Amino acid sequence: MARILSIDYGKKRTGIAVTDPLQLIAGGLATVSTSELFQFLTQYIAKEPVERIVIGEPRQPNGQPSENLERVQEFVNRWRKARPDIPIDFFDERFTSVLAHQAMLDGGLKKKARQDKALVDEISATIILEDYMRSRKL
Repeated sequence: MARILSIDYGKKRTGIAVTDPLQLIAGGLATVSTSELFQFLTQYIAKEPVERIVIGEPRQPNGQPSENLERVQEFVNRWRKARPDIPIDFFDERFTSVLAHQAMLDGGLKKKARQDKALVDEISATIILEDYMRSRKL
């Protein structure tokens, strides 16, 4: 089986998570500069088979689109045009940053580590992927 990869797309940084080849476990992969995301994904996919990409759909708590949605849609359109062989799907990402901070607290990370925005982005991507995987099992 191929992996599923998830993206927590941000204006400056993007968190990335991936499943194991059996698609049982989600884990953080990296946080990259958003300007380097396309290249990073291309290089990763050249080494590891990826079946699908799940990207967080940024919405406000009331369900309205957030300011980042337009940037995310531009990236998705570019990806679909360049790599139609690997589908990319939207998945609701509301509250993932809050959940990531809570996971860091629950994990006992010190305050300095919890302020690492790159780590928050990677954990958020992992939460998106875990939620996506859980939704497929329902």
